[in-house]
Amino acid sequence: MLRSVYTALLYVFAPIAWAATALKGLRDPAYRERLPERLGYTQIFAPAGASRPIWLHAVSVGEVQAAAPLIRALLKQHLRHSLLVTTATPTGAQRVQALFGDSVRHAYLPYDLPGAVHRFLDRVRPLLAVVMEREIWPNLFGECERRRIPIVLASARISERSARRHQKFAALFREALSGNVTVAAQTALDAERYRSIGAQRVLVTGNVKFDIEVPQAAREAGATLRATQLANRPVWVAGSTHDGEEQQLLAAHRSVLAQRPDALLVLVPRHPNRFDAVRAWLRAEQVEFAARSRNEAVTPAMSVLLVDTLGELMTFYAAADIAFVGGSLIATVGGHNLLEPAVLERPILVGPHNFNAPDIAALLLERGAARQVDSAAALASAILELYASPAARAEMGAKASAIVAENRGALSRVLQLIEPLLQAPSANT
Repeated sequence: MLRSVYTALLYVFAPIAWAATALKGLRDPAYRERLPERLGYTQIFAPAGASRPIWLHAVSVGEVQAAAPLIRALLKQHLRHSLLVTTATPTGAQRVQALFGDSVRHAYLPYDLPGAVHRFLDRVRPLLAVVMEREIWPNLFGECERRRIPIVLASARISERSARRHQKFAALFREALSGNVTVAAQTALDAERYRSIGAQRVLVTGNVKFDIEVPQAAREAGATLRATQLANRPVWVAGSTHDGEEQQLLAAHRSVLAQRPDALLVLVPRHPNRFDAVRAWLRAEQVEFAARSRNEAVTPAMSVLLVDTLGELMTFYAAADIAFVGGSLIATVGGHNLLEPAVLERPILVGPHNFNAPDIAALLLERGAARQVDSAAALASAILELYASPAARAEMGAKASAIVAENRGALSRVLQLIEPLLQAPSANT
């Protein structure tokens, strides 16, 4: 009964979501591409008799980045199966293309409408579904169960707030998480929360984000940047930033410049559809800056480098002295990936809002690998203090790298969980 009500509401709101996506396409053409896929009309087919693909869903950029080690392992270990990666956003699609090129296929996940779900599964015929972190779609999961397609929620996490919200509709989520779904939870607390909303098969495997890999090309490009354009300048990177946060970052940088006039802020906005707006804002603020997309040289007169390109954040973390991870000064965003600068041994500064990965943030803060700042003034003070002490920077970076090394292993545990599902008799029907 509850699922019928849920589906009826989806039929009401799906046209609104479709129209909103089309309107976004007026500003960002990527949103207009492959709109029929939102209704299940994917152009990817697995004909009867052909090898069925492994399907992995990662909603957007952060989840794609987190899934990268798992995708690489699946490509290496299961060569006879193709790999389909779905996302919900164009930026996620662009990240898939940047990381994996033609080695995987990409489609957009359809709306959770029965017809869209049927069309998608009829065409793709997946052998197994791996869903990253926290996506639960009752109609999609229910149809996968009917077709005996096993689902693994990999590196699964759920906040206390979300768990309470899901408990209000316990029957709906109990049905979605029963039968064919295995929850591979990040922590024991996540596991308990999933059980509280009806999950039956729950294991604690850890967070695959700790199995992060740094492409050698990113390390080398960072070293080259450091030796050329950024030579002899104190450099801090503000990665994955948002509107409302960048204003605070620029205020902090101006305070830093008052004492270190040669300091350089490398500003990396989170969303490509904001690049034009950020460029215009910097001009309005009368900031001397170089735009990475235009290959503009970073002259001594420039105090900001705007990275208005995709896929280069790791390179600039590798080139920097200090990393600030964005989304954490905004209460509604909840922070982004702290492990990217950590694996590169960079001292990390972060705002107070990190509910997207609270366990990682708490671990880094408790161990002294990261410092929390809650204002532009506090950020500027921390940057100046770290600039003045190379030893403190090195110590924080070493602690961050050690934490990553200590917590690796979730990838192998998830792969061990997936392997028997690929060999199950029902997987070959």
